[in-house]
Amino acid sequence: MEKFLTDQSHKRFNILTREWVLVSPHRTKRPWQGKQESLPAMDRPSYDPACYLCPGNERASGDVNPDYEDVFFFENDFAALKSQVEEQKFEDGLLRAETESGICKVICFSPDHSKSLADMSIDGIDKVVKMWQREYRDLGNQDHINYVQIFENKGEVMGCSNPHPHGQIWSQSSLPNEVVKKDRSQRSYFEKHKKSMLGEYLEQEQAYNDRIIYENEAFIVLIPFWAVWPYEAMIVPKTHQTNILEIPTAETSLFADAISRLTKAYDKLFDCSFPYSSGIHQAPTDGKDHSHWHWHMSFYPPLLRSATVKKFMVGYEMFASPQRDITAESAAEILRDLF
Repeated sequence: MEKFLTDQSHKRFNILTREWVLVSPHRTKRPWQGKQESLPAMDRPSYDPACYLCPGNERASGDVNPDYEDVFFFENDFAALKSQVEEQKFEDGLLRAETESGICKVICFSPDHSKSLADMSIDGIDKVVKMWQREYRDLGNQDHINYVQIFENKGEVMGCSNPHPHGQIWSQSSLPNEVVKKDRSQRSYFEKHKKSMLGEYLEQEQAYNDRIIYENEAFIVLIPFWAVWPYEAMIVPKTHQTNILEIPTAETSLFADAISRLTKAYDKLFDCSFPYSSGIHQAPTDGKDHSHWHWHMSFYPPLLRSATVKKFMVGYEMFASPQRDITAESAAEILRDLF
């Protein structure tokens, strides 16, 4: 690896979005006198009678949750997208708008209010993975659904409104911005080289072996070369799979293992329930050929120096491009020691 990548300001190229990130390793030594976050309560009960996601409790809609014992899902009571929308468009010069339809769901990972994915067994996470697969298939089979976005916001600092272990699925009629970028990049590479771009990338990462933090028989967990967030990580299947339905049945538990290992390491990093936003990017469900896609799951955690100091995306990041101080290699070394 070139020496300037460890001690000089430089920029790195994101092969998936075709965007650059500015890296400034020398800034890790700067003093911090800015905002520090308050830590959320760690000692939560297994059941909270005031929680609208706990088993048997009433939600804001008036619906009552069943006494579920593992994974439970329902349509979001305050959905950002609705399925019954009259299709309309507005165009006036440079002004454009059109209706967008979709279905939003909430998935409770566990009935235990006190847990997160990091606290759950691999078998428990495997049930979540299988629910993701089912929802991707069922939602994607609907005519007006062309993309299914699976994600989780964990922690108050990430805007999570309820600490109960849960994630969401937003499915919609058009492709969202980040997916459009990744679709174009992967398609262009596949058409030119007749192979998966992320598959080729994994081979390079295995050769360097300084950003990989964990791997099992089927998955690699790494800090991407172009990572923006301080401890950003990505889980990628070793074989070329376009979506999570293509995970062999025997390997869903290996995906669960990768999630478990990473989230546990995150919690050890600053000795806290580590906040993040995670999401799975995979092939659209519009019925077209998406052989170029190689699905992956990304984790974007905001914490920078401690449990109370986070990375702010402001100023230069808002008006120019993303910027990070700690290098991907340094972050990988730190996390690798926690596995």
